[in-house]
Amino acid sequence: MNDSDKIMAVIGGIAVALAVIAWLGDRRRMKRRDLDRVGFMPWTSVFFFALMAAVLLLGVVGKDLFRS
Repeated sequence: MNDSDKIMAVIGGIAVALAVIAWLGDRRRMKRRDLDRVGFMPWTSVFFFALMAAVLLLGVVGKDLFRS
């Protein structure tokens, strides 16, 4: 595992953590009591792009690990 693989793995892990936080934020927004308090954060978009980045980065790292 070279340095670029380690960097991609760390960034992929951060993207997974961000996706989990965004998923929880979106879930919290869907279950809110006061429907007028919408908020300003686009949790669904943040979740989608963070999960996409995590899948791509960790997929490349996993492919390189199993190829060696």
